[in-house]
Amino acid sequence: MNLLIRGGVLVDTDPAPYVIGPGDLLIEDGTIAAVGTGVPVPEGTEVIDATGALVLPGFVDTHRHTWQAAIRAVAPDTTFPGYLERVLGTLAPRFRAEDVYAGDLAGALECLNAGITTLVDWSHIQLTPAHTDATVEALRRSGIRAVLGYCYGGPDGPGGLASEGRRVRHAHFDGSDPLLTMAVAALGPEIAGEDLARHEWRLARDLDLPVTVHMGGHGAESAERGLAFLRDNDLFAPGTTYIHPNFYTEESLKRIAGSGGTASVSPLVEAELGIGHPATGRARAAGIPTGLSADAVTSAPGDMFSLMRAAYTLERARGGAFTTRDALRMATAEGAEVAGLGEVTGSLRAGKQADVILLRTDTLAMAPAHDPIGAIVLSADTSCVDTVLVGGRVVKRDGRLVHDDVGTVLAALRESAAYVTA
Repeated sequence: MNLLIRGGVLVDTDPAPYVIGPGDLLIEDGTIAAVGTGVPVPEGTEVIDATGALVLPGFVDTHRHTWQAAIRAVAPDTTFPGYLERVLGTLAPRFRAEDVYAGDLAGALECLNAGITTLVDWSHIQLTPAHTDATVEALRRSGIRAVLGYCYGGPDGPGGLASEGRRVRHAHFDGSDPLLTMAVAALGPEIAGEDLARHEWRLARDLDLPVTVHMGGHGAESAERGLAFLRDNDLFAPGTTYIHPNFYTEESLKRIAGSGGTASVSPLVEAELGIGHPATGRARAAGIPTGLSADAVTSAPGDMFSLMRAAYTLERARGGAFTTRDALRMATAEGAEVAGLGEVTGSLRAGKQADVILLRTDTLAMAPAHDPIGAIVLSADTSCVDTVLVGGRVVKRDGRLVHDDVGTVLAALRESAAYVTA
């Protein structure tokens, strides 16, 4: 169905966030066809009245362990070692395939409800092929645009990584579903050691997939040693995402930028768990496209408004010239580049996929929104998210998800939570 979003205040993010002003957005065949004022309405087009609303690209979460929705807030006030022990050491092994399905579906719907239309699902719960199949099915069922960051968790070492990685690539990511793509979520040299890391990068090259990896957040010495390993083994690759790059020096950040790497920062989780001060401003100053990440709802909120505010506040506290426009760009166009989807989504440019959100401004928290971008970053919350589109398809309307049975999803999530934490 073709759509015309009429009369909203249009906020674009390319090349930098700016307010276009009141206008119309025409969507044809799932893509943005025209942006402006007085856009003609083709016959058969549904019109969405956006008067008084802000119209902007959907948000992009560049790193989230979506399967953890059933154990939300299970580890508040924790540290990184505490997270590893409680969440990955104790609870993760209890997850059945059905628990992964319940968590991923609920977590993806949580994203859509909050205006996050694109998600990098960093999934280190792939204990069996059934766990992986459940993950993919949940993402597909939710209707979100997703990159599955596949992290092998089976018992068969490098051989299992290679064989199962190939199976997943060919069984689920043949290009027939435009909303789903794949990356290799590598444990990397700082966590899994150099030998396994070589196999992870080899798999990515064999399958022509990008790598997303936790590197740079385990202390200065570990960060430099890991980067030297990539250099010495010719493993620097364009499109590699470095998660928590907080301990890299300015020189190392420039090296990553020169290699075509990107960065993902989790300002709330990094500050809370002691993973170092978020490298937001330093990474961007080095020329690295940098996106925002909720990471783990076990210890932090899962909405982009909280992440933008945290990134903004922490950078301002450091005395950096970080603005609300910087925060919004990280949450949209820059995040899309980090996810490898910069040509697909992240802005209101004609020809891009119509991943679009409408934010209400007729609330006590938002009115009168003198500076729309400032209001998005500093004032808005999930209650303002009125309408959400993914690829031109409405997934939230009038403040409610249109998913056919949210109640059943929540019931399954509660049942899974009771089993896992028993």
